[in-house]
Amino acid sequence: MDLKTQMKQIVATAAIKEIEDGMIVGLGSGSTAALMIKSLAEEIRLGKLKNIRGVPTSFQSEVLALELNIPLIDLASVSEIDLAIDGADEVDPAFQLIKGGGACHVREKLVASKANKLLIVVDETKLVKNLNEVFPLPVEVLPSAWKQVKDIISEMGGVSNLRMAIKKAGPVVTDQGNLILDVLFDDGIKNPKDLENRINNIPGVLENGLFVNLTDEVLVGKIENNMPILFSPSKIS
Repeated sequence: MDLKTQMKQIVATAAIKEIEDGMIVGLGSGSTAALMIKSLAEEIRLGKLKNIRGVPTSFQSEVLALELNIPLIDLASVSEIDLAIDGADEVDPAFQLIKGGGACHVREKLVASKANKLLIVVDETKLVKNLNEVFPLPVEVLPSAWKQVKDIISEMGGVSNLRMAIKKAGPVVTDQGNLILDVLFDDGIKNPKDLENRINNIPGVLENGLFVNLTDEVLVGKIENNMPILFSPSKIS
């Protein structure tokens, strides 16, 4: 296992320690979340965790959980989720996030909004002073509305690109059958809450990748002196 994977594994292992018997757990998407799902499955297999039910945030996490025999429950069947564990593409000092690099942010936000606690697991490269200066903001749009939404976002000062698929002709299609616009604003995002609402009010937009006032804790992995280590930053309000 290379150092980067070791770093992600120690973060995933630390996250599993917050799961208790009988919990409903949101199962995030992405490479670190996948390691968490695998570690959770092993704990269940060994009998160290009992009566766990998972709520997947994507088709990817659903398939992995089913392959590993983690009991699943549909999001519509639960009124609350005890703990959601997920990754992020950017985390600012106030624990505001950009998610959606894997085009799963709609289900991820639904799970996060039902969670009593949202635990984010990332490596140190995901920590930023200001959102959207580097990583684009994903905006999920109805296929027939992408050009109209792109034009409105342009009027708001954002440069949008339709996300194109790799090893497939045409654009990325989400689990909901929609398209993704990746948006960059000239000076990044200064007011995430305001922008989240403004974009979501554009006709044709389903959801965007700003996760505002949802995160309770962040676990971060980094490599120091050629060794993977773990730390948990404090939220700056």
